[in-house]
Amino acid sequence: MDTGENFLSCAVTAEWTTSQGSIIRKVSYKNATLRIIRNEFREMFIEMSVEKHAASRFALKSINVFKKFMAEGKASIKFQEVGCTLFLSNAPPTNLVSFLRTLFVKMSGDKEKVTSTTSSKQNIRAKLLSGKPQAFEEISPVTVADMRNAKSKISKSSITTPSPPKKRKADGENSGPVPKKLYSPSPLTTQSSLNSEQQRVLEACLGGKNIFFTGSAGTGKSYLLKRIVTALPPDVTVATASTGVAACHIGGTTFHAFAGIGDGSGPLEHLCEKANKMPMVAQKWRKCKHLIIDEISMVDGAFFEKVEAIARYIRKNEKPFGGIQLILCGDFLQLPPVVERSRNGKKFCFQSACWDKCIELCFELKEVHRQTDQEFISILNSVRIGRVTKEISDRLINTAKQKIESDGILATRLCSHTNDSKMINDSKLRDLSGEEKVFISQDSDNATNLLDNQTIAPSKLILKVGAQVMLLKNINVNAGLVNGARGVVVRFDDGFPVVRFKNKKDYTAKSERWYVKNSSGTLFCRRQVPLNLAWAFSIHKSQGLTLDCVEMSLSKIFEAGQAYVALSRAQSLDTLRVLDFDSRHVWADPNVLEFYQKFRRRLQQMELIPLGRPLCDKTNRKMKLKEILLKQMCRK
Repeated sequence: MDTGENFLSCAVTAEWTTSQGSIIRKVSYKNATLRIIRNEFREMFIEMSVEKHAASRFALKSINVFKKFMAEGKASIKFQEVGCTLFLSNAPPTNLVSFLRTLFVKMSGDKEKVTSTTSSKQNIRAKLLSGKPQAFEEISPVTVADMRNAKSKISKSSITTPSPPKKRKADGENSGPVPKKLYSPSPLTTQSSLNSEQQRVLEACLGGKNIFFTGSAGTGKSYLLKRIVTALPPDVTVATASTGVAACHIGGTTFHAFAGIGDGSGPLEHLCEKANKMPMVAQKWRKCKHLIIDEISMVDGAFFEKVEAIARYIRKNEKPFGGIQLILCGDFLQLPPVVERSRNGKKFCFQSACWDKCIELCFELKEVHRQTDQEFISILNSVRIGRVTKEISDRLINTAKQKIESDGILATRLCSHTNDSKMINDSKLRDLSGEEKVFISQDSDNATNLLDNQTIAPSKLILKVGAQVMLLKNINVNAGLVNGARGVVVRFDDGFPVVRFKNKKDYTAKSERWYVKNSSGTLFCRRQVPLNLAWAFSIHKSQGLTLDCVEMSLSKIFEAGQAYVALSRAQSLDTLRVLDFDSRHVWADPNVLEFYQKFRRRLQQMELIPLGRPLCDKTNRKMKLKEILLKQMCRK
């Protein structure tokens, strides 16, 4: 798969029509390569290459681009002069955006050249008399100067692309090859927005490797995973997560729903037959080429082992997971699976017999983005592995005296139990005087239960003036309106709540959308005001959030990693208040510590390249371990 700006690999359907719209010819290719080229006269073309077929070239003149479904890897390019339309599908969304942006930038740069040329007849005559041999070459990469030139022409009408009627624009047709929002590179589509260790993980994924990548809270695991999802062909990529909320964050479904075997109880033979007899489930397994699982730490090891066997059975392929590329992400030192320990002791995925067979490369992200205070980062790293010194304990105990509230915005209380957080929110809301405003979500038909489980947005939200709330979606990152931002409702305008956030900015919260896929891949939508009551929140539901004003009581902690997850939600020590801290409430699972110690020891002993490089590569592991054992024996 090409990832360059001038190339795009995807499925293509080419359709030729008459001026009246009747189809006169149509061809479809599952795998085609498009590239942007120039001829000997510097004219631009799109070249379509398909194996065992001659290349086709389409002059980039008078084109329209339809881009409404680019996020799903779909777009179309209509060449009006020749009456042909290329329908693109199953394109990696990141590559599709990059390709179309390059197309726009280069065509914008040619605009002045076209207007300064001689008349059409003189131009044709000059070409015929030139004597130049026919030659095609790739266009040069986009430069900063090209981008500036393209931006300067956004407001001007394009001579290469006629402006369509307003009605058609509303349906997703754009007057230029790329939507305006894509003229400037965005964080989700720019390779340079990844740091070096994240880039290595992405490259391993695009190289077809089965990988597991981990990292402490705030190292950008979810952000990287979204980038990976958009860099792979949508039709054969399945994004899943162990929890519904995590699945919603990456635009996927739950791992259990995709597997199609319920909770996995029962004999393996029965589960294999059950999944194979369900046409939709079997079809998904056979079609899938890339399987992504987020929050893998919360997937039970026994369930993981059964699903791996089912994948081999349905696909009739004895390779691990039936030959599907696995991309696993998570931190085993955070929340564990919400199940009782299995009889065979396989609570975590890495304890299953198939883990080492499935995973070729492991990576660990080390650069923390959520916190910038090095003292706090150091404390979190120690708490993560269950090590609390007297200095750390004293520092956290001292936060109990801190005043972290400001402008009427109270700290969110993180609770170890969901019922406690609900009780606090309901009680605080009742104590407020004033009229209640009720916001009922607008859900896709018959999907309310699914959306309740897989989105953080509530189906019913009751607010009053003075209610403490949390923003549930990134609205404007530059303005500080991000997922997890804290505020208070100050009034209602036209029926919508106006929230004053901790950064003293007011925001009128209007309905936003959350999308969820079910097990068959059908997309469902919830429209709701992107707020939730935030006097209190459960630790489990806070996973993935960044809170700018938070307090917690850790006396009722009941799981390993729970205290670490709660503490790591805070941005800094200055915005954190810990009540009744006791080091006995902080611990890490011994099995997880052993797992991490093993591959870190290998990293150190094998003297592998620094941060982000593979922590274990099975092809070299045995040889390296033998060398290490020999060195240790010699020392003894």
